[in-house]
Amino acid sequence: MPALSNIRFRSVATGGLALLLVAMLPGCSDYSRIAPGADVGPQPVLAKPSAPLIPTVNIAPAIGWPQGQAPQAGAGLSVRDFASGLDHPRWVHVLPNGDVLVAESNAPARPEEGRGIKGWVMKQVMASAGAGVPSADRITLLRDADGDGVAELRVPFLVGLHSPFGMALVGDHLYVANTDAVLEFPYTPGQTHISAAPRTVATLPAGPINHHWTKGLLASPDGRSLYVSVGSNSNIAERGMAAEAGRASILKIDRSTGATTGFADGLRNPVGMAWSSDGTLWTVVNERDELGSDLVPDYLTPVASGDFLGWPWWWYGTHRDSRVEWALPTPSREVKVPVYALGSHVAPLGLAAATHSPLIDAVSDASTARTSAEGMFIGLHGSWNRRPMSGYKVIWVPFAQGQPVGKPIDILDGFVSPDGHAWGRPVGVAVDAAGRLLVADDVGNTVWQVRVGR
Repeated sequence: MPALSNIRFRSVATGGLALLLVAMLPGCSDYSRIAPGADVGPQPVLAKPSAPLIPTVNIAPAIGWPQGQAPQAGAGLSVRDFASGLDHPRWVHVLPNGDVLVAESNAPARPEEGRGIKGWVMKQVMASAGAGVPSADRITLLRDADGDGVAELRVPFLVGLHSPFGMALVGDHLYVANTDAVLEFPYTPGQTHISAAPRTVATLPAGPINHHWTKGLLASPDGRSLYVSVGSNSNIAERGMAAEAGRASILKIDRSTGATTGFADGLRNPVGMAWSSDGTLWTVVNERDELGSDLVPDYLTPVASGDFLGWPWWWYGTHRDSRVEWALPTPSREVKVPVYALGSHVAPLGLAAATHSPLIDAVSDASTARTSAEGMFIGLHGSWNRRPMSGYKVIWVPFAQGQPVGKPIDILDGFVSPDGHAWGRPVGVAVDAAGRLLVADDVGNTVWQVRVGR
């Protein structure tokens, strides 16, 4: 039988049929058959693919945090509510003076995204996961002047945006990645609101489908270029390759002219990006769905100019996806293999590099796992296409000699209740000047701060 993503329906399902389909989903799902954690690390176990007629749907319904409840910090660490009562906070950016910018954002209107039975079902699934609320379309400034771990100042910093996500500061200019364009704003240190009209630096792939709408943003170390992560318009290009123009890639934009070129592609849904200490660009990627609970591992990988990671034809190196019928790229291109698997369907979004952070030292002291002075914090938003659920936590991936090693260490966990509901879901992560970790939680509507001790 063909995978659900490849079935073409002649008409949209009636409400009754769609509800029946949703009710059928739990009974038509598979279950992980590999040892827990076997699909994580530099050499993951890769199971055999399966493509059931009805894909596994197993998501933690979003309910928010009970009064007095918070995530669980790792050994030697503590967590506190830096700012709560936000409106779907997705991304965080720390300014040089310590102010924290948080993008309160959600998907824009996408009239072509939810058509057909599968589209309707996925809209209901995402709404259950907390992704169905309207976008606040703003960036809020948080300031903790006394350093007690609670932001006493909260003000709208930028308003009237269009599903904003990534942010970057270069000199006296702040850059914001809306879902459809990179904007430039003048910035003065310490200001609490920007009212100046923006300059559009470059337009970005968007349109009426805009399946993966988030656009990550990172400035080059010399400030001359901006890198933008752009996800695909589909799971496996089932809408055709024309709909994927400029997508499933990282774009490089000249900051002064707006000239845009492809930097790396074949990345189904890259989101967070970060520079390691040796000047290498890293990203986390959400891989494809509907190949079973044990495929495909999402991953962390370095990317260089011209790299091709295989999507949609190949997964995790040169493993061919038999569902993809489009002609192979010509001339043939070398497929780069990801260097570190994060686990299947964990949905990595946030990525932040850290070197000699107090959090790292605390984790090293409290854990017998292999650790180092450098590595990456990653926010795992959580699965919908796997049994049992995976992700829903923040991890630390240690590096040695410029490469990720060993198994990740849990930094923040406990986002899912004992009965399988989502109290919160981590998204963006950022390290402040004191080495404390900030985590945007878009279901708990909170930015959490993780620090050493109590």
